Amino acid sequence: MLGILKSSTTFRITRPTGVFCSRMSFNISNYSTDAIADRYKSKLLEKAKAQGFNSVEELQESMKEKLQENRKAYDKIDPLKELEKYEQQVQMSKNIMQANKLRKTKNSEGSSRSSASANTNRGSSNVGTSELSDKNAPFKTLASYLELEKVKDLSPQEIEYLWRAKWGQTDGAMNAVVPLETFDKMLVKVKEHPVFVLPLPRANTSGEKDEASEGMELHYIQWQFPNSQTSHCLMTSLAEYKLHKEFARPHTTLEFHSELGKDKNIVLMNGNVEPSMNISIQEAQLLLLNVQRFYGAMGYDTPSSKQRLQLLKDFTNGSSDFNLDKLIILSQSMEN
Repeated sequence: MLGILKSSTTFRITRPTGVFCSRMSFNISNYSTDAIADRYKSKLLEKAKAQGFNSVEELQESMKEKLQENRKAYDKIDPLKELEKYEQQVQMSKNIMQANKLRKTKNSEGSSRSSASANTNRGSSNVGTSELSDKNAPFKTLASYLELEKVKDLSPQEIEYLWRAKWGQTDGAMNAVVPLETFDKMLVKVKEHPVFVLPLPRANTSGEKDEASEGMELHYIQWQFPNSQTSHCLMTSLAEYKLHKEFARPHTTLEFHSELGKDKNIVLMNGNVEPSMNISIQEAQLLLLNVQRFYGAMGYDTPSSKQRLQLLKDFTNGSSDFNLDKLIILSQSMEN
């Protein structure tokens, strides 16, 4: 199968005869909130009195105040606080290492005892940084999933077998073993264009699979680099991102681990599709396929691939040449 996702799932990608982005509308003309309120008025009044209120209105007002308090508390939450703290610890460890190296240089003409002491200090700093990276990081590294000391003597094929076996029975899990050359080729464009949007075919509101009336839903693709050996690809529906911005919840998270790249020439990928986000694993795989195609994992040798690269550049530069219709066509083109 083309691309970096070595999966038994294959995709039949066809160009629809008519592609459009549509808005959903809901018919609520027969809905009456007053009727529901009257039906449960007595029960609401009982609940209000049980909580010490004289009327339903007082109960509703109290609940409104509680919701506002909860909202204020939520607004104070900083999801990046742990990551910032971790980065400060890493920087502190680096500063200690640099200070020890400088001290060693200044004392290089001293006694052998002083030189040995400097080496000991430098070694302990290295250990601290390594332990911090593996154990205390607020994100998963490859060491979170595999015993690196045990796999270093295995062949790439044996590691691939272990990796696929680890995730094979996990619901909503995705995995891949990526050739280092392919990943490095893609990573160049990823760092140049860390955000992008990709379309995903969605069935119409009637549930019928009529290709002519199939719509498109845009998804926000964002790359992050917690450290030099870990890359994250976050996929979020554009509607979710517009609503919550940096607090938007991704429906799919992909992790790329390059710790074994130098020795084994492979990069290990694992991902997870949130079960409550109305995205199937097949749809997430289709998005991943287009991530590969637009970010050049398969090269830029064909006319279609060159057009995809140009769309990446246009989106990053905010160019008026960025065309949504062309994006949809190229995402469904059979040509790589």
